[in-house]
Amino acid sequence: MKTIDDLDVAGQRVFVRADLNVPLSGEKITDDGRIRAVAPTLAKLLQSGAKVIVASHLGRPKGAPDPKFSLAPVARRLGELLGREVAFATDTVGDSARAAVAALEDGRLVVLENLRFNPGETSKDDAERGAFADALAALADLYVGDGFGAVHRKHASVYDLPARLPHAAGQLIATEVGVLKRLTEDVARPYAVVLGGSKVSDKLGVIENLLGKADRILIGGGMVFTFLKAKGYEVGSSLLQEDQIPVVQDYLERAEKAGVEFVLPVDVAVSASFPDVKTGAPVEDFEVVPADAMPAGKLGLDIGPESGRLFAAKLADAATVFWNGPMGVFEHPAFAEGTKAVAQGLLDSPAFTVVGGGDSAAAVRTLGFDETKFGHISTGGGASLEYLEGKTLPGLAALED
Repeated sequence: MKTIDDLDVAGQRVFVRADLNVPLSGEKITDDGRIRAVAPTLAKLLQSGAKVIVASHLGRPKGAPDPKFSLAPVARRLGELLGREVAFATDTVGDSARAAVAALEDGRLVVLENLRFNPGETSKDDAERGAFADALAALADLYVGDGFGAVHRKHASVYDLPARLPHAAGQLIATEVGVLKRLTEDVARPYAVVLGGSKVSDKLGVIENLLGKADRILIGGGMVFTFLKAKGYEVGSSLLQEDQIPVVQDYLERAEKAGVEFVLPVDVAVSASFPDVKTGAPVEDFEVVPADAMPAGKLGLDIGPESGRLFAAKLADAATVFWNGPMGVFEHPAFAEGTKAVAQGLLDSPAFTVVGGGDSAAAVRTLGFDETKFGHISTGGGASLEYLEGKTLPGLAALED
């Protein structure tokens, strides 16, 4: 896979597919991690005299313009981070985009409007997707893929466009792939994997693949209640995917035979209802109960303090740790302790630590941890998981020669 170091970009129009899909509250960016992650690639291209065209999706608009998903706030923030003026095109391949690109001088940058405002970006029809890729290709001379959070999508700007232009990987994608290889090839052991988040079905593929590779798999978050139910425990009104219980039981049995240690919580923080995460209002009926003795009317919302200590102990002697998914509803202070315990456990471990994007990365920043202290914080949760599942990622395959 070529990188931007292999390209002569001076005076060239370089199309950079970034992942600027940041969370917004109105027009306020609440976490700019993905913008900061791609900034070094953009800065290098600009310093090398390229005319840089940045494109990304944001949210899930339905193939048409929607003001609440505009990239305008992102363009403003990118300008602040780069310390220079950033032009903004109000469309993707229309008059505004063509005029903005035509006006670019060497070492200048324009951000196009949300790619998903055009139905061709996400179309499952090859011809429609290809037509949009053709229009994008007409804007540029070279293509740089640096949107790791989107490489598992077979979308026009991710998969089809690189086939139409000389292409290379940006610094972010090169780093992400290097890190993931450390999790899949000649892994330093013991290798511990921490999985959380809401749905066990989202993680089945990665668990399947890790049964023969990881030494320990620690389970928390909403997905853990399917595991606890599979062991015959009461889980109250907690999130539960009953149809996955047989699969989970099979995994537990296979793990035992393979010598892979499955670590489940020994206690759980519960409440009668979901907390108000916007106001952080106190939870009056908060309590911690044993994992095998949950009250029938309660909702499990975090691993308990004893589980936090157990999980940290299981990470203390690891050589490699991958973490994807919070341990509870970390957005509310009453149910953030389990996620804090795991994050601190990663920091205290001598291991090479990887935080697998998405909510885990957001939790690290929201809870006040110094992200530079972790080995790597990925920008793509879904992409990281699919890579660990052993899947071919369209956006990475498209960058190979």
